[in-house]
Amino acid sequence: MRENIAYISLGSNIEDRYEHLVGAVRRLGDMKQVEIVSQSSIYETDPVGYTEQAPFLNMVIKITTSFSPEELLNVTQEIEQTGGRTKTFRWGPRAIDLDILLFNNENIKLEHLQIPHPRMLERGFVLIPLKELEPNYIFNNGKTIASYIDQLDDKEGVHRWKSSYGEEGSELFEN
Repeated sequence: MRENIAYISLGSNIEDRYEHLVGAVRRLGDMKQVEIVSQSSIYETDPVGYTEQAPFLNMVIKITTSFSPEELLNVTQEIEQTGGRTKTFRWGPRAIDLDILLFNNENIKLEHLQIPHPRMLERGFVLIPLKELEPNYIFNNGKTIASYIDQLDDKEGVHRWKSSYGEEGSELFEN
């Protein structure tokens, strides 16, 4: 009974970045309330905000789940904590970061949770992997994912690193 569809962004810039991503995806997939439907390639991206740190590996996964948005938030935060994430400073280095991007087509605005994720439309490291999973995605406001990507300033800093746990590469993502 996994009736909800959610998209989750994952990122890491503390070694071993790849293993942090794999471990978080595995932990989610091991839960009986979650099924991993698809996953994007892994992208290496320049840091945003605080730029004096190592590059990130980022990806997006699509899941089905019986969790509510709040339950899913609790699960993602627990995976972050057990995965070694410690709060440093805003946009600082992190072992693992999980953000709920979308949950069904819902707009949720709570003190501790906002869906769609409030900054996702400004981030190439989120939109480019999301577009890989949903190339024709249309947001509730009627705008396409491609139109948001076209307006991004940071899309040149997003490079495909591994194709869905496949071969390493560093070619620039092409729309």
